[in-house]
Formats: sequence, C-alpha cells, structure tokens
Amino acid sequence: MVDMYYYKVLVSSQRYRGSEPLTYSFDEVIKPGQLVEVPLQNKQTGGVVVEATGKPSFKLKPITRTTIDKPLPATSLELMDWLAKYYPAPQSYIAAQFIPSGLLQIPRKPKNTEIKTVDASALPKLTGEQTEALNTINSTTPGSTVLLHGDTGTGKTRLYLELAKQQISQGKDVLILTPEISLTPQLTREFEQTFQGQVILFHSNLTIAERRNAWTKVLYADQPIVAIGPRSALFIPFRSLGLVVVDESHEGAYKQDQTPHYDARRVASKLAQLHGCIAILGSATPNITDYYIAETKKAKIIRMTKLATSDEVSAPEITVVLARDKNHFSRHGYLSNELLDGVQNALNNGEQSLIFLNRRGTARLVLCQSCGWQATCPNCDLPLTYHGDNHQMRCHTCGFKDRTPSSCPVKAGGCGSTDIIFRSLGTKSLIDALERLFPKARLQRFDTDNLKADRFEQHYASVSEGKVDILVGTQMLVKGLDLPKLSFVGVVSADSSLSFPDYTATERTYQLLTQVIGRIARGHRKGAAVIQTYQPESPAIIAAITKDWPSFYQSEIKERQQFMFPPFCYLLKLTISRKTVNGAQKAASELVDSLRQLRLPVKIIGPSPSFYEKTAGEYRWQAVIKAKNRASLVDIIKELPANCSYDIDPSNLL
Repeated sequence: MVDMYYYKVLVSSQRYRGSEPLTYSFDEVIKPGQLVEVPLQNKQTGGVVVEATGKPSFKLKPITRTTIDKPLPATSLELMDWLAKYYPAPQSYIAAQFIPSGLLQIPRKPKNTEIKTVDASALPKLTGEQTEALNTINSTTPGSTVLLHGDTGTGKTRLYLELAKQQISQGKDVLILTPEISLTPQLTREFEQTFQGQVILFHSNLTIAERRNAWTKVLYADQPIVAIGPRSALFIPFRSLGLVVVDESHEGAYKQDQTPHYDARRVASKLAQLHGCIAILGSATPNITDYYIAETKKAKIIRMTKLATSDEVSAPEITVVLARDKNHFSRHGYLSNELLDGVQNALNNGEQSLIFLNRRGTARLVLCQSCGWQATCPNCDLPLTYHGDNHQMRCHTCGFKDRTPSSCPVKAGGCGSTDIIFRSLGTKSLIDALERLFPKARLQRFDTDNLKADRFEQHYASVSEGKVDILVGTQMLVKGLDLPKLSFVGVVSADSSLSFPDYTATERTYQLLTQVIGRIARGHRKGAAVIQTYQPESPAIIAAITKDWPSFYQSEIKERQQFMFPPFCYLLKLTISRKTVNGAQKAASELVDSLRQLRLPVKIIGPSPSFYEKTAGEYRWQAVIKAKNRASLVDIIKELPANCSYDIDPSNLL
C-alpha cells in the first residue's frame, strides 16, 4: 500500500477567493515552499505548499505533480504570510504575487552565466557627501530602513552601486526597485557596467517565458545577483538579500491599484527585515508620511545636497509665467512666448527640450481667469470638481456640493469677474501644436497611451544620444532620468495637480515640479526652465522653485494634522459599483449604515460619488474611513460584502 501525505496548498488561481489554503494529498514527502500543480474546479492551476497536515475527514483531490525541484526560500513564505495579514485579500491573490505566470510549463534549469565584475576604479570617485552617506548606512542596524533624501543630481545611483558592490562581494543579492518600467534601461546600463552577467530584469513588459526564466534564474542562482524592476520584483525568490533599494520612493506607482493593495515601500522594509539587511528609501522629494514616520521613530535620515559632478555648476535659470496674463500668450493659447523661446534656443544650440504636462490635469476644474481663485471644499480644503450634467461642483472626499458660480466670488480687490473657466489640455493636442510651431524639429511623445514599440524604454538610447529634439510627456519623463543633452524644460500647467480634489495634491505638485526642474543643470550643461502657473503664490510651487523642503514639509504636516490625514491616521477607501446611480448610492448608504452599527473607533466620511463616477458602464460611490489604529480597518475589511471593493492605505482618495 502506498503511503499518502497531506498538504495545505495556496493556489494562485483567482477562481478561488477563500482566505484559507486548500488541502491536497500526495504520495511523496514535499517540503514547504514546493511549487506544485493541483486540480481546482476541473482545471489545473499552480500553487505553493505551505505546510504538511493530518488526514482530514473529507475526500481529497491529489496534487498532480511538483513543477520545479527547488522550493521557495523560507523568507518568501514568511513574506507571503505577512502580506496576507497586513493587506487582507483572498489567498489566491497573495500566492499569485510569488508564482510567475507560465510556471506550469516546466522551465529549464538556467545555465551559469560568466560573471565579470568591473574594477572599482571604473566608477567615479565618491564625493565627500557620498562617502559620509555610505558610512552612515554601513553603521545602521541590519533589518532597518534608511531614508536617503538626496537632491536631484547628487549621485544617489552612484551610492547604490557602491553599496551593491559591498554586498555582492559578500555573496549577497541586491534588489533595486524603480517606480516605472521606463527607468529600467538607464539603471540596467549603469549596473551592468559594474556587474556584467549578474543583472536580472523583472517586469510586466517581459513575455511570460522571459519572466519565468528570470524568476527561475534567481531561484537557482549560485552566485549573487542584482535584480532590477518595479514593485513586482519584491516577490522573486531571493536566497540571501544584502540590500533593498526603493529608488524614487515618493512615487505613487509603488502602491498597487489591484488586489492585494500593497505598498511596495512597506513590503520592501519587511523584506529587508526578514533578510536582516538594510532597506533604503531614496528620493529628492520624500513622501511626507515616510519622512514623518522616520522622524518619529528616530530612523536615520541622510541628506545630500551637493551635485556629484561639480559644485561649480550654476543653478538653472527659472522663469515663472503668470498663465492668466494673456500678454504672454500671443503666439499660442497654452504655450507662452517665454516657453517657445526656450525651445527655440535649445534647438539653435543643438540641445534638447522637455515639455511636461501632468496628464491627470486634464480633469475639469473651476477657476477664475482674472484673479486665479479656485473652487475648494470648506470641509477638506480640496478642489471641487465640476459636473456638467447638473452644473454642480462636488467634493469627492466628503460629498460637499455647491452650485457653480457664474462670476468670481472673490470680492476683495473688486474682482467679481465672469471669466470663469473649466480648464483642460492633453499631451496629444500639445504635441500637435509643437509640431506646427517647430516643423523641422524631431519630436516624440511619451505617456501611458504609447504602444509597446513607442514606449520610453524602447527609445532610451536614442533619446539619451540626442536623436530627439523635443520630448513631450507626463510623469514618466521626470522620474530620475539623466539626459546629458537636455538643457530646457517647460511646464505647461504647474498647478494642474493642485486642482485635484485629494489631500496629496499639494505634495504631488511639489514633487513633480522639483523632479522636472531636476532634469536640468545636473553638471552636463547649463539649464533653463519656464514654469506656467495660475497660482505663482502657491507655497508648493514657491518651495519647489526655491528648493525649500523644510518650509514645505512643515506647512504640509500642519495641514495634514489639522484635517486628520496621514500620517496622523490610517485610511480605508470603500467603493461600491452598480448599473445605476441610484443603485450605487443606495448600496453605499446601506453599507455605511451597517459599518456604523459596528461601533468601532473610526470616522466614516461619505458616501459620495467617486472622482471617476462612471467606469465601464457602472456608477461608483465611495466612503472613506479614518482610524488611529490600523487594526480597526482590518476588522472592517473582514465584515465587507463580496461586492464591495476596498483599498487600505490608499495613496490618494480619487
């Protein structure tokens, strides 16, 4: 008689939405972490064995086969368990993060790659500030998280290379996270110059076979590797990590929009803790919440302010254009004379220009063309959004409504202007205008609408070499790129992100402006910028232009505390979708009523229409829950109906 063994298996198919592993039988001993193929609802799916168990009283299906001969490391199983508790979700969604697509096809064991580590002398010598930062990080307790606040151009990547070199020499792996796939070519090139044959890319634009092969290469690696990729790279099976870097750590792309709604910064810190290594959150514009937590917990905050290439490079010449002054726009309605002159000067000098437009700024907002007044919510101090169907303005956080004024309500100074506008502009219309104005220039647009062949990562080399004269794009072009031929940046609407009805709008504006200005005057050549804005007096805009982080941070923290937003509370966003607006409103109201009956120590705001009220033919309403204790929000998630979606620790409330 064949001996039979019993195992609890986390399946990766979303056809199973339970919160507990399933039990299967097998006629062989299997270690925890073993990847297997199992039957589920008459289909085969992947899974991971989490533990052996006793024989249950019910009939079992057998494991079909093991799919790979090496189990996941124990740290992957520990991270999986923590993720399920911290970001509650069906266990299949958790397991799917750790099991690459296509693993049911038996992968080949990867061949050993010849490794050539470049001599340290090939790298630029560390500056005094970089050396000081290196010593501080090396003296930090293993398992800790360090916040590296380094201005643009101060050489954070050079510091990462030095730290990686130390860990590789000790036989440890290194993980470098980037917020966007478009940044991987630049990082990969810099790391491959130092660690030839040891760099592995892992991201969603790879084919299923490429992702599977990269994943198995890490699992079977007998030499230390450097993995580079966006947030999904957190879950590849590292044997022994020596360093985790979250580059451009302020970026919202580190928060996953789909289930499980994890924040890569939190997961990176946990991963470093499990491996007993250092996690670094690196940014020129740190996340407000991260900075406050670091200060409160007395974690190390490292400040870098000096350019890595030369301290003698002059600061960029920045011109602020008042967007409501029509005298500046005699040649084009949205592009000022100063901005167009800046592009022309760059073309005359054989240099590049970058024209930035925040894509999300295409949403309609209500403002006065004469004095710059903008409609805001009296409860949340957030911009109101215009709804044309009923000519109302709404707050999409608390539900406040108001009529849309026909004239400016600002009486001081005798405004009362009837020049109220609903501003809108997109990158496609922008590049059309620039092509007409500069017919001989080579232009290229980069945003999320690009087809695969047109994405920035496919054109990084040609852009870096100066084969594109004018780059037009959104946020992806201002994140950590170092373009040697770039000398001019133009910001079409600096306050467009200020117009969003969200508590992070001011922070996002400061970050975007600081980052876009940071693309120039990096030591390669002189730089100039033109900033078009309706609100030149905005503290966020002034702080970004003057590089005044302390005053911006203090102002923002004070406002967050006053209106009880993170880091002074935890947030949970609930969304109800129905075929009709009345159905969505009714279901959302009933849900909120039932949650109030739980009498938990939370504050429930709403329900109100979601910012994007109608999506895919359904109407969406939302409620926002604030709590001092995050565990209260986890308790609420357990009580939610299956047809309610949720996002714990959302990066915004839109």
